[in-house]
Amino acid sequence: MEKQKVQRELQGRVVSDKMDKGAVVMVERRVKHRLYPKIITRSKKYHICDPQNTCGLGDLVRIREGQKVSKTIAWHFVEVIEKAK
Repeated sequence: MEKQKVQRELQGRVVSDKMDKGAVVMVERRVKHRLYPKIITRSKKYHICDPQNTCGLGDLVRIREGQKVSKTIAWHFVEVIEKAK
């Protein structure tokens, strides 16, 4: 029986779309502080592969982990959830 690798999916906002066939997405998550009863927002930026240049600045998008395309790009564009205003 083969073990299949689970592909993670995240959603975040596009913060840069200046690359050709690529973009930068910021994913925010809310975590509870381990000592004080406070909710903290943590964020991380992911470089994504977007072959059709579909993403625009400020769009809410879904991305999926996949095969590395270049040194920094290992995530792939799935869909636009919400277009920027």
